[in-house]
Amino acid sequence: MENPNVVLGVTGGIACYKALELVRLLVQDSCAVRVVMTREATEFVRPLSFQTLSGAPVGTDLFSLTQESEIGHINLADGADLLVIAPATANVVAKLAAGMADDLLTTVALATQAPLLVVPSMNVHMLAHPMVQANLVKLRSAGYHVMEADAGYLACGYEGKGRLPEPPAIVEEIRRLLRPGDLTGEHIVVTAGPSREPLDPVRFISNRSSGKMGYALARAAVRRGARVTLVSGPTALAAPEGVKTVPVVTAEEMRGAVLAEFDAATAVFMAAAVADYRPRSASGNKMKRSEDNLRLEFIPNPDIAAELGARKRHQVVVGFAAETESLLENARKKLHRKNLDLLVANDVTQEGSGFDVDTNAVTLLDRDGTVTPLPTMSKDTVADRICDWFLRYKKHPHRRGA
Repeated sequence: MENPNVVLGVTGGIACYKALELVRLLVQDSCAVRVVMTREATEFVRPLSFQTLSGAPVGTDLFSLTQESEIGHINLADGADLLVIAPATANVVAKLAAGMADDLLTTVALATQAPLLVVPSMNVHMLAHPMVQANLVKLRSAGYHVMEADAGYLACGYEGKGRLPEPPAIVEEIRRLLRPGDLTGEHIVVTAGPSREPLDPVRFISNRSSGKMGYALARAAVRRGARVTLVSGPTALAAPEGVKTVPVVTAEEMRGAVLAEFDAATAVFMAAAVADYRPRSASGNKMKRSEDNLRLEFIPNPDIAAELGARKRHQVVVGFAAETESLLENARKKLHRKNLDLLVANDVTQEGSGFDVDTNAVTLLDRDGTVTPLPTMSKDTVADRICDWFLRYKKHPHRRGA
């Protein structure tokens, strides 16, 4: 959704300060943000802070003639693409569950037709109280989206569940809710990152893959409603929210993890950079330096993409090809030799398309010979374009390979 309108409700808990960072991230993500604060929330953070970050007036009073003329609770309700309440205290959770509308925020919540995300934050014992839990169940049954609280050290001094999730995690959930859900029902396996093949207990051979493209694909697919399993080689990236992540190291481990998911999958996106070869044997002890030349014997690793291409039935297998020359020629050969359905090719020598950067410039190849070059764009945007392409392809099953 382009420039979605997000109404953020802020209630009176110590986690209010995190809502400031949430506004900043949403504005940075091209969202138009309108903030509504309860009276109790204004005791923790001043409305001016939210107004400065959002660039829009902040609603605090249902019965202010000025605010109603400038903001209007119905305008807020009707204009929202999503209503988020973060932090949501036990008090506001109870009000929402009871259908109360005694302030601006709860009135907007009852009047809006937009999806509503509630992000609870409170003392560990309050969160565990049977009435609070019953109210959260009631909200879910009414169609509200409720995000789980984090566990950790709380401002009240207790340790346990009740922390407001970190703002980037909330933004990720917001992105998911704003997506069309057109991948609902799909189980997509994504491979990402490099593999590492050990030489001895301290050395290995690997490649320069950062995993960023694969992780972007996993994020895009889960936002759009897919069930996603991410099989990841070693990376420095945080696991995407809502994704089942299976960490692996070697090519053999990646093969085993992918095959374990393959029968139940509807698609596999093979974005990982898997080593083509591994040492015939790894030394049990650290190899010592000597004046002689070192000779190592390598043997082929399993070709996971080719194995999936041969085994597929209902699955769509999407391959990736990182090339340094003859991009289209090499990509076409790989597409047909491995019996893939689709292939994403990129020239890693091109600026903005190499390793460990946040952008990519790829070319999409179909089995029917269609070639679609994409300009340089963020890897998150590339991931969404690949998901769009995958959905279009699924509508034409006659184009699939054997």
